[in-house]
Amino acid sequence: MALARQAADIWAARAASGHDFESSWRLARACYWIGTHGAENERRAALERGVRAGEQAIAINDAKPDGHFWLAANMGALAESFGLTQGLKYRGRIKTELERVVAIDEPWLQGSADRALGWWYHRVPGLFGGSEATAEERLRRALTYNPVSTATLYFLGEVLLERGKTAEARATFQRVLDAPLDPDWTPEDKEFKDKARARLK
Repeated sequence: MALARQAADIWAARAASGHDFESSWRLARACYWIGTHGAENERRAALERGVRAGEQAIAINDAKPDGHFWLAANMGALAESFGLTQGLKYRGRIKTELERVVAIDEPWLQGSADRALGWWYHRVPGLFGGSEATAEERLRRALTYNPVSTATLYFLGEVLLERGKTAEARATFQRVLDAPLDPDWTPEDKEFKDKARARLK
C-alpha cells in the first residue's frame, strides 16, 4: 500500500499539467487499488480522485481504452461500496465507458471490459438493465482472451451460482485455484484464489 500511494503521488505530479495521458490513466489505476484496498477512511477520496484522473485521461485521448476502463473501475467501486445513491449516479456511465473500451479494442487487457460488463450485468438489478444470462455471455467472451483469468473465472462462478448451475460453478471456482499466477496481476490473483477457496468450502 505504501508503494501504491507513492506511485499515485508520482503519477499525480506528472499529470498535473493536464496533458499527460499516460500519467493520468496510471494515476486512475493506482487510485483504484488504494480505493479498494486502503484504510476505510481513505477509500472514497481515492476513488473520487481516480474518477477525476480517468476523466482527464479521456479528455486528453478519447481514442485509447485506458482512461475509459479505469474511469469505469473507479466509478464501479464507488457504486458498490458507498450505497444506492452512488450506484444510481454511476450505473449508466459505467456501462457506457466499458462499452467504449469494447468498441476501441475488445481484447484489450485480456478482455477486461467484457469481464467488467459481465459483473455489471450481474450486480445491476433487472429493473435497471441487469441480466444474469447476459452476464454469463460477457464473462464467457472475456475468457476467450484469457482462459485462466482468475478474476473472470471467479465472476463467472458467482454468476453460475446465481443461475442455479451449482456443479459448473464449483468446477469454475476450482479452475480459479488451478490457474497460474500472472506476474503482472499476482496480488489480484491471490485475492481471487482466496475468494474461490472460501466459496468452495
